[in-house]
This record gives sequence, C-alpha cells and structure tokens, in this order.
Amino acid sequence: MLFVSEPITPDALSGDLVAMARGEPGLPGGFTWRGEHHGIVALRAKWKSNAEAGEGRAYLRRHWFEVSTDSGMVWTLYCLRQAKKGGQRWWLYTVESKSEG
Repeated sequence: MLFVSEPITPDALSGDLVAMARGEPGLPGGFTWRGEHHGIVALRAKWKSNAEAGEGRAYLRRHWFEVSTDSGMVWTLYCLRQAKKGGQRWWLYTVESKSEG
C-alpha cells in the first residue's frame, strides 16, 4: 500500500446525486490524479470520521471511500466536509494493487 495524501480532481457533473440529496458528498464517476484519469468501477466501502470540536463535542470531518478503478487498483479517497476557502475538497489517501489487498 502506498500512502499518498494528495489532492485529486473529481470528474465534473458525475457525483452520486442520491448521496448529494442526503447532504453527503457524491462519489464521482472518476478522477484525475497527477494528470492521469481513473474511472471508478466499484465502491468497496465507505465510512465517516469525526474531529474534536471542543468541550467533548465532535463534528463530521471526512467522508471516506474505498474504490476500485478501471486500472485494477484499489484507492482510498476522502472528501473534506468543510474545505478551507478555495481549498481542495477531494483527496487521494492511499493506493494499492488488487494483489496487495
């Protein structure tokens, strides 16, 4: 498994509309990373993570997605719930070949 933690560019107008109607980020149909396009062919898992908000409160920080792509790789992506103004919202966290997982 390779740790990456770099921004990606999701395909425009390809997000999951049902998820977005629920107020969640819509997993795109594909993304571009380092100038190369990767089409998402399967959602393998999804989860959420929280961050401390002080005084024992937590807030939803990231939506995580483990996906398979048309290149045969398994990618872990996340979407920041609140990106800094002008900041990147979608990130690539890790990548591994199917034979590793």
